[in-house]
Formats: sequence, C-alpha cells, structure tokens
Amino acid sequence: MALEFLSKQRSIAKPGFSRWLVPPAAMAIHLCIGQIYAYSVFNKPLASLKGIEAPIAGDWELTTIGWIFSIALFTLGASAALFGQWLERVGPRKAMFVSAVCFAGGFFVAALGVHFHQIWLVYLGHGVLGGIGLGIGYISPVSTLIKWFPDKPGMATGMAIMGFGGGAMIASPLAVGLMDYFASQSSTGVAQTFIVMGIIYFLFMLFGVFSIRVRAKNWKPEGWEPHSEIEKLSADRFVNANQAIKTPQFYLLFTVLALNVTAGIGVLGQASVMIQEMFSVESVGEGMVVTVAAAGGFVGLLSVFNMLGRFIWSSLSDKLGRKNTYNVFFVLGAILYVMVPYAGNTGSVVLFVACFAIIISMYGGGFATAPAYLRDLFGTAQVGAIHGRLLLAWSLAALLGPGLVNYIRAYQIETMQMAPAKAYSTTMYIMAGLLVIGLLCNSFIKPVDKKYFTTSNEEGT
Repeated sequence: MALEFLSKQRSIAKPGFSRWLVPPAAMAIHLCIGQIYAYSVFNKPLASLKGIEAPIAGDWELTTIGWIFSIALFTLGASAALFGQWLERVGPRKAMFVSAVCFAGGFFVAALGVHFHQIWLVYLGHGVLGGIGLGIGYISPVSTLIKWFPDKPGMATGMAIMGFGGGAMIASPLAVGLMDYFASQSSTGVAQTFIVMGIIYFLFMLFGVFSIRVRAKNWKPEGWEPHSEIEKLSADRFVNANQAIKTPQFYLLFTVLALNVTAGIGVLGQASVMIQEMFSVESVGEGMVVTVAAAGGFVGLLSVFNMLGRFIWSSLSDKLGRKNTYNVFFVLGAILYVMVPYAGNTGSVVLFVACFAIIISMYGGGFATAPAYLRDLFGTAQVGAIHGRLLLAWSLAALLGPGLVNYIRAYQIETMQMAPAKAYSTTMYIMAGLLVIGLLCNSFIKPVDKKYFTTSNEEGT
C-alpha cells in the first residue's frame, strides 16, 4: 500500500535508537495544534471582512466568531474520546498523519469560508475538521512517550504537552505578521494567512510523523527495573479502555480534571479585561493603573507560565506522586483565588499577577500530569485511549469556565449595579469552592480493583 510507511509495524524503533528523539517528534505536533490558544488574533479581522478598517453591515458579530473557538475545543475532547482506541490500534505515526491532514485541512476550508463569507464553512474548517486534528494530535504522542519513559512518565508527558501550551507564542506573531503582509485596501489578509499557515503547519507536523518511533516489545531503559507497586503493575498488566470507564477512579479523575480546568480556563478567557477593570483609574485612583499594552503583557506572561507549568509540575509529580501533586493544585489554588479580590482591593498589581501566574501554571500542570495519573491507575497499554475519553472533561470545562466568569460578572454589573472592578470577587470565591470540591474528589481516588486488569500482551507499543 502507498501509505504502508504509516503502519505501526514500520515505526518500531531499531536497536540503538535513542528515546530522547521521541519528545521532539511529539513537540512538533503540539507546538502546531497549540495555535488554537492564539485564535483570538483573528477575531477583529474576521469581524471586518467587508468593512476592512471597521465592521459594517453584513460583517460577522464577535459573538458569532467566538463559536469557532468553542466548537474547536468541544470537538477536541469529543474526537480524542472517539478515536482513542483506534490510535492504540494503528499507532502514533498514522494518527499523527491524520491529525496533520485534518488540522491543516481546517485552515484551507476556513479560508474558503472567509473568501465566500460563509461562517458555516469556517465552523466546519477550524471548528470541526481542525478540532478533530486537535483531538487526535493531542493524544497521539502521549501514550508513546509514557511507554518510552516508564521511569519518568510525568516528565515525558510534560515535554510534549508543554508544546501545546506554548503554541500560541509562535502562532500569534506568525498570524499577525502574515495578515499585515497580505492586508490591502480590499482585504484583511485573513484568507491568505489561513492558507499559508495551513501549509506551514502541515509540513512541520510531518516532521513529527516521520520521526516518531514506538518501542520494541519488552524494551526498557538500560539499567531500569520497576520498583514500586505502581511501576510493576503498569509494566505487567493494564485496564482496557472500555473497562476503565466502569471504574469509580475514572469518574473521580474526570471530575478532578474538569474542576481544575474550569477554574483556569475561565481566567484565561477574561484575563486582559479583568486586570484592566480591577486596576483602572476608577478603582485604584492614583494607584498603579494597568493599560491595554500592560494587559497584553500580562496575557503573554500567563502563556509562559501555562507552558512552563506543564513541564515543571508534571516533572515534580514523578517525585511527589500524582495524587499529591493534584492536592497541591487544589489547596494552593483555592488560597490564591481567595487572595485575588484582596489584591484588587489593596491595589497590588504584583500580588494579582503573581497569584494568576501560579494558578495558570497549575492549570497547565493539571493537563500534563493527567496522562501519568492514568498510567498509575490503569497501566500503560491503553493509556492513550483512556486519556482521550478523559479529555471530555476539557470539553465540559470549556463551556463552564468562561460562562461562570462572564455571566456572573454581567449579572452583578447590570442587575446589581456593581462596579466592574468589584464584579470578580464572587467568581473568585466560586472558583476556590470548586477547587475544594476537586480536593475532596482527589482524596477518594484509590488503586483500581484488580478484577478490572488483564495481562499485557502489547507488541511494539
């Protein structure tokens, strides 16, 4: 067959292959699909496709455009859950290739939508097709990395998922630069930018496709032997994905991830507006006022901490243990959320920024630590499929988090006549409460009952 090189069998590593060549392959995929976090740079140009300089009658509303991001994230979780077991069967190379085709194809379909001014085509392109590429691409290297690094599973997944958090740092200036280059008196340059970015991302993702390798049967790091009960269990037995969703541990971890993500993603979507309103002239008077430019810098800083937190926290989890790491997320996170209104009331920008920098680092860390947590509970053989189903928690959180922040804020301002700077306090206390619930759920997670396990017979995985 023409695409035989994509088969799992053809991607088994030969003797002498260095496992440290696998993380760059995974990073190549995640740095590309992490572009979704920078999608807001397209909002204003998409809202003025006809007016060019400013929106006119017939242009899309920002609320209409906002659905692109929501559909993409929802599809990410849904496709990860749907295609997880297929990924384990066909291997990461074929899955990463399909991800590249879907993700890049989403740009091309969206470009047609922009050219013909048909929003449904943009929804189909970036929302559905691109979202499928996001979902498959997100989980495709994770289980492979865990199997290559049984001695450092947290660090391994952190290396890959860190790329997803940092993808926006590349995508944002790339998109802005391309739109400026293609812009004219008759075009905002969005359609052309979509086409060029689709080509660039496809070629870059192909590097990951061609360089990914799966370990040979019975391979293990030189000199390493499983010592802990978790390592021995993970090496010898596993829980099938269909059995995993019958265990209470899966649903407890689902809730743990959903609550951690809900708290973080609500802040990410409103970060720029929040810091400007809490530190405006009206709220702090002669104190430190945060300008639009400074707010942009704050958002950029959060992206850095989102990225670094994915590697640092997941690596620490190899020492602390996954359960203890999530306990830190919930206890420290709840304290920091309670401190945010205090920072606003006292006019302390430094304290405000520090609180959210740490909160967002734990938001990213929660994503990166989750696959290793699954490995500890269910073994390595089908961790990719189980991880895909767990990511439905992300889809749920993507709806809950921004909704909590935006609607509670709007209600307090419009109905209670509250000043914008004070309208976030209730939301912060609710977020702290959600993290306390997450702490309780995490405390109930125990080892999976042995009746769910089967003997591992994986080959080339």
